Amino acid sequence: VRIVESGGGLVQAGGSLRLSCAASGRAFSSYAVGWFRRAPGKEREFLAAITWDGTDTDYRDSVKGRFTISRDNAKMTVYLQMNSLKPEDTAIYYCAARKTSYSSYAPTSYNYWGQGTQVTVSS
Repeated sequence: VRIVESGGGLVQAGGSLRLSCAASGRAFSSYAVGWFRRAPGKEREFLAAITWDGTDTDYRDSVKGRFTISRDNAKMTVYLQMNSLKPEDTAIYYCAARKTSYSSYAPTSYNYWGQGTQVTVSS
């Protein structure tokens, strides 16, 4: 499975972005997917995850109510809608897939990773 993120960019505080995670390989539609980010000088952190069929989602507390994860298995794409962005959301955002149906907070449990997309939020 190959993963490519897109949709990052520069946005003002309070603005919105939608990240996309496009995958090759039909198996992707049976995998749980997570979004993570790494800010400069910080550890990679979990943001959101979704089960293979989209029926269950999990979020980091700091993004609940602002970020929404969703997926379209027909397009083999997972999305992260980010609203009310803050300067502290500035980071490289990564999409990852794990070879099970159910999601996880732990980055080490994910098998496939994209290269990341930069999100910069100006104040």
